Amino acid sequence: MPPESAVLYDFRPVTERDLPMIAGWLGEPHVAQWWDDPETEIAGIRENIDSISVEPLIVELDGRPIAYLQSYDPHLEDGHPYADQPFGTLGIDLSIGVPDLVGKGHGSAIVRQFVEQLFEEGAPRVIIDPHPDNGRAIRAYEKAGFRAIDRRHSEYGDVVLMAVDAEGDAQEGE
Repeated sequence: MPPESAVLYDFRPVTERDLPMIAGWLGEPHVAQWWDDPETEIAGIRENIDSISVEPLIVELDGRPIAYLQSYDPHLEDGHPYADQPFGTLGIDLSIGVPDLVGKGHGSAIVRQFVEQLFEEGAPRVIIDPHPDNGRAIRAYEKAGFRAIDRRHSEYGDVVLMAVDAEGDAQEGE
């Protein structure tokens, strides 16, 4: 599927019923190498179902769940390593759970569509933080308009901090 195609994804809140499916995705080799163990991750996702700072979502394609996506506000968590970003910045994380859909342009298309929604809601910047060794993700995010702005190490590990700004909101000095 070329990233330029007009596929529209649906984003819906994660429910308790989704957790076994997400746990299965977290066990897939293409996901497991970038996330902590499924039990720890599922506990965090469960906590975030009712969170004000993190919004866990299921990405659907034609009614079929295919990915886990979360958005978060780094300014709502004390000591968050990305709280130095401009006020209103939102962060996102994405994992395509269905192995057959990896490497087919879905990652950049999902991110591009979701980021546009965040911009329409008023976010001035969106950040994402892939591991430096995750070349596939970095390329997908670049295709979606992100650019590397920093390399960091925090409790989340080594990351390439990437950002995309709403039109007219480009940040100086980066």
